[in-house]
Amino acid sequence: MKQIDEHQLESDLAYRFGYLTEFMGFGEDDIAAIHGAAAHLAPLVPSLVDAVYDKLFSYSSTKRHFVPRQSGYEGDTPADIDTLTQDHEMIEFRKQHLGRYLTALVTKPYDGTMLNYLDVVGKIHTPKAGSAELDVPLVQMNALLGFVSDALVATILGLGLDAEAQTRTLRAFNKLLWLQNDLITRHYQAA
Repeated sequence: MKQIDEHQLESDLAYRFGYLTEFMGFGEDDIAAIHGAAAHLAPLVPSLVDAVYDKLFSYSSTKRHFVPRQSGYEGDTPADIDTLTQDHEMIEFRKQHLGRYLTALVTKPYDGTMLNYLDVVGKIHTPKAGSAELDVPLVQMNALLGFVSDALVATILGLGLDAEAQTRTLRAFNKLLWLQNDLITRHYQAA
């Protein structure tokens, strides 16, 4: 039986990620499957981003989080939830961030830099990083990640991959999204 330092899981990001990847069996074959899907998925990123924003804008509980200024955005902010449209400059800015995130998932090496990036994805949706005004409840983050997961599954199933490649790719993305989920939820734990 391998001994795990549970206190270190909470304080050491690399240790936590190492434990999770080992426990889930996320390894080089999974990374290769994810990277192998890049050529198929990269052209679909804009439509996936649009689908995500269509979903986010269809509920007041998610759309309201797009009214406050996002960290790094310098332009005008919307007056309120009712005047906010998807063609607003700040939403275009945010869509670019989501597009870069999805592209990074399928192209970047899974090293310390990527691990920190995946961790910041969780943190920036809380007042702990980015905008102090942005505090997206965990239920909304879970809803979003579930939607993204389903959209990725549907996209992968529609790529026409052979059965073995399709299974390998689906399993790899499933593990990756569970890893991302952990790196989101850890920022919602009480200090």
